Amino acid sequence: MSPGLKRPGSGLIAPANRLSTLPEGEPEFTLGWEAIRWAERLLIQPNGPRAGKPFRFTPGQMKFLLWWYAMDPRDGSWLYQHGTRRLAKGSGKSPNAAVIALLEFCGPVRLDRKDHRLPGGAKGKPVDMPLVQIVATSESQTANTMRMVRAFAPKGSPVVKECHLDPGRTRYNALPEGTLEVVTSSYSSAEGAESTFVVADETEHWLPANRGPILAATLEDNLAKSGSRMLETSNAWVPGVDSVAEATWDSWVAQEEGRVKDEAGRILYDARIAPPTTDMSDYESLTDALRWVYGDCEWKRDESGEIDIDPILKRIWSPRSDPNDSKRKYLNWPTEATDAWVKPEEWAALTSPREVDPEEPIVLFFDGSKSRDATAVVACCLSDGYVFVPEWPGGSQYRFTVWEPSASSDPDAEVSATNVDLSIDWVFENHNVVAFFGDVREWESFVKVEWPRRHGAKLRKVWADRSGRDPQRIAWDMRSKVMDFTRACELVNAEIVAGEFKHDGNPVLLRHVVNCRRRPNRWGISVGKATPDSPDKIDAGVCMIGARMVMRMAIAAGLGKPGSQKRKVVVLG
Repeated sequence: MSPGLKRPGSGLIAPANRLSTLPEGEPEFTLGWEAIRWAERLLIQPNGPRAGKPFRFTPGQMKFLLWWYAMDPRDGSWLYQHGTRRLAKGSGKSPNAAVIALLEFCGPVRLDRKDHRLPGGAKGKPVDMPLVQIVATSESQTANTMRMVRAFAPKGSPVVKECHLDPGRTRYNALPEGTLEVVTSSYSSAEGAESTFVVADETEHWLPANRGPILAATLEDNLAKSGSRMLETSNAWVPGVDSVAEATWDSWVAQEEGRVKDEAGRILYDARIAPPTTDMSDYESLTDALRWVYGDCEWKRDESGEIDIDPILKRIWSPRSDPNDSKRKYLNWPTEATDAWVKPEEWAALTSPREVDPEEPIVLFFDGSKSRDATAVVACCLSDGYVFVPEWPGGSQYRFTVWEPSASSDPDAEVSATNVDLSIDWVFENHNVVAFFGDVREWESFVKVEWPRRHGAKLRKVWADRSGRDPQRIAWDMRSKVMDFTRACELVNAEIVAGEFKHDGNPVLLRHVVNCRRRPNRWGISVGKATPDSPDKIDAGVCMIGARMVMRMAIAAGLGKPGSQKRKVVVLG
């Protein structure tokens, strides 16, 4: 095995499964400490338990600022080119966005010089001719953030006096040519502005119907001219409505999975998400989840120091509350699409990585595409039904046996048949494979000729197709097996809901499974993509269903005993 290669069950946490998404620790070189000192010196808390006292950041807000203003010590460039704070309703997103807007308007948030004597190693200076914009698709969406700007910087306040600001209701001016303003105009009128910072407010409501994605693209183009940045605020979104918030999340997941180049610009994503095992009907489970989600909200602590979540509990359990709204607003979960095959939290709850012994009997299922769609191999253990994505020393960046069109390159680029072929050989040489089914389309020469020739001797008891004049050990043509696959889909769906097996938490498999949509046919409920041309892949999910099906067939054939068909393990690399 190659040095440093993670084996299945090595504990990798899928980006979409993380309950907290900020990077660990603190950055080495940052203007964040400069920003924190400036805000806490000049701003007065306008409301809440600390009203009238000097403003203080919470630990979570401080950590975000340290990373948001983190720089490459070699050239002072930003580590992150885009930011998102997706937090539960009432977590203080708007007040925090207002503070950051004021920082970008007149705080020391551009590098002046390196100074190792200062925390963060950097001395800051204000932005030259700042143009700070608080943007949304409607005026009501910007109201909360701009209201907090006015509350933090009213006439006569320390920040207004020291920074020589001219406050207005929807616009602040600063000498010589600084502007902080609300923008709710169309994308065409926003085009061309030389913005130095943008707050994109409530991007879960930026939809194609109100041209939100076009507005977001226009703002990004404006910022790109000067290397400036945008910060989104959002609640969890309704999946499938093509909101900007969902698109940003998908981009961050692709980044964390290594599917985009660093040159594309990195996203700093800040979310606190309730555990997928949360039971909304159970007091203790829901209380623990809410105290985690709101754990950084210092203003919600009672006299005992606990986060007071009673008002939220009452709202969630009110007969007038929509459970899906409660999930989005208070647990910070995007609710599943109306035709989702499984709920994201149901699949996430089955995550339990473990090591797979090389002698443990496993089965494989392969679904291939030369381009556009993904190609995948998923494995399942006979001993307990554990599902995992094999890893091998080569191929994709994470070395998973899943190949997808790159999010930042030509989607028509063909998958490397050589890499797929090598990965199959590696899995057979390093695992005790007792059955292997593969779809035929576009890979006929491999599933009918090459792989049976090399590995068919190990696949003696469970054949993909024994019928007809051309029996096949591996080739399982899904075009003629619609009934069998549909029944497999229904059985696996029931097993997921009942929690009857575990998986390795592979991030690509998670994404593909939750992308699956219910597709009724004459035999029951199968799975399919959201639309035929959807970029959201499901192929690894299809392989998971197929692997569970092959597992049951292998057990029925008497291959379920650990240690059967022992063979020599060959380690490559």
